[in-house]
Amino acid sequence: MIDLVIRRAHVVDGTGRDGFEADIAIEGGLIVEVGRVAGTGREELDAHGLLATPGFVDIHTHYDGQASWTDRLTPSSWHGVTTAVMGNCGVGFAPCRPGDHERLVNLMAGVEDIPEVVMAEGVPWLWESFPEYLDFLGERRFDIDLAGYVPHAALRLFVMGKRACDLEPANATDCERMAGLLKEALRAGALGLGTSQTINHKSSDGTPIPTLRAAEAELLALALAMRDAGRGVFQYVTDLQDPDRIEEQFRVLERLAERSGRPVTFTVTQQHANPGNWSRLLDWTAAAQRKGLAMSAQIYPRAVGVILGHELSLNPFFSTPTYQKLAALDFDARIRELHVPAIRDRILAEKLDPNPGSLLGLRVANYDEIYPLGDPPDYEPLPETSIARQAASRGLDPAEFAYDLMLEDGGRTLLYMATANYAARDLEMCGDAMRHEGGVIGLGDGGAHLGSICDASYPTFMLTHWVRDRRRGARLKLEFAVEAMTRRTARVVGLNDRGVLAPGYRADVNLIDFAELRLGKPFIARDLPCGGRRLLQQAQGYVATIVNGAVVYREGVATGALPGRLVRGPRESQAGA
Repeated sequence: MIDLVIRRAHVVDGTGRDGFEADIAIEGGLIVEVGRVAGTGREELDAHGLLATPGFVDIHTHYDGQASWTDRLTPSSWHGVTTAVMGNCGVGFAPCRPGDHERLVNLMAGVEDIPEVVMAEGVPWLWESFPEYLDFLGERRFDIDLAGYVPHAALRLFVMGKRACDLEPANATDCERMAGLLKEALRAGALGLGTSQTINHKSSDGTPIPTLRAAEAELLALALAMRDAGRGVFQYVTDLQDPDRIEEQFRVLERLAERSGRPVTFTVTQQHANPGNWSRLLDWTAAAQRKGLAMSAQIYPRAVGVILGHELSLNPFFSTPTYQKLAALDFDARIRELHVPAIRDRILAEKLDPNPGSLLGLRVANYDEIYPLGDPPDYEPLPETSIARQAASRGLDPAEFAYDLMLEDGGRTLLYMATANYAARDLEMCGDAMRHEGGVIGLGDGGAHLGSICDASYPTFMLTHWVRDRRRGARLKLEFAVEAMTRRTARVVGLNDRGVLAPGYRADVNLIDFAELRLGKPFIARDLPCGGRRLLQQAQGYVATIVNGAVVYREGVATGALPGRLVRGPRESQAGA
């Protein structure tokens, strides 16, 4: 008998070819047959009328801490993700000397909006080196698979100490030591190296990320370490905003790929101040690919946005003096105070702090790019639904309109601020970027920005909005969208054993009621260590999610199975494809 047989599914196999009806046989955690399966399964799932896809592979997450204290990598696993890659943007928790725990916690708190108390309580610090960190994770069990990059900021701090935090250049000895530790980590199973050179990445005390000014020589030393090891992906994020400098910055990455022969993947967004930069970067990436270089530009399939609310990290009034005095109150008490007319008048009369410890500063009050989120959430809002336009149509001040709107629904009305990828007030740019040969989907950020975003829900958004429901422009073909989240992302990071429904591949499968697939409204949960808060978002329509041949979720409810494991290093399909 066969371990599991899925019967009569509409299979979209991750290759981009047209879907077809078939059975899927699974044995020993692998797909062994796709077609008309004659054998009987120990367990059989009737998938008639359901869509079967490979499990989604999310290559940009930050579960470095969460994976150390829980066995469920939610919310990603609620949205069909079966493999997550962490260690992006150069932040993480290994390697780390005991005296530097607080530095790395503060860095993760500042860069990724994870409360320090959550990490101080939750991260057990049972390691020092990166291989020891992998060994710790290797003993754990998860609902999905997990792989990780070596975080460059942690590596630099480990080697250079305070000099790294002071942004001093690495000398030849520093580079040699970092390269040696990186090779050691790659041999132990690291997928590569993640780094950041953006001014937006700062510790909770405002100090820049230690990698901000790392010179090309340092980056090259690390890329060459991957060449010498014969494995590894170089993941990179920087600002790429100045039109006069973006080509120079891109050419650095191109030289790294050329000199090392290793894949280079980097983040691209459409900055509203320079809305054409993204297309230049993707064109250069595609040209590099045609020269044989393994380069890819990670793009997000909707606006890079921030959710604003009274329970969240940000709202249009969060840094006014009067609102700050209310911040220590519990939620219900704060909402009662916000209803008091005198308090309302004071807050509306006060100015925001332009440097409130938030990178967004005054932008949270730019009502032209802030919209009601709604339920179901609207991630491609019409221009006339902006807070500014709605207020004008009512003859109101936009701040007053936003203030009163956010007190509706018991103070839980959410607003959506589209900070990037929305310069034209639609998602055409995202569609063009996804169709571009240089682009690949990334930036889900699962496990991070817990008080301001829930972008890990993007797989559900891709299928509902881009494939089924979009009204403001062209949609994507289902087969294209599935390939974009499975085989294409898996190959970027060398996980070639998954992302396709074919014999010899990993038995990671989603069974989806496509007609009933829905993305829920984001909500607050306090399920982190010390009762920490995070923004979550669920979906309906995932009938079953299968990882390594075991059903981990049925109709969105956990089965108790934890077949997910740490993935060490690149993987090849047993089919040889």
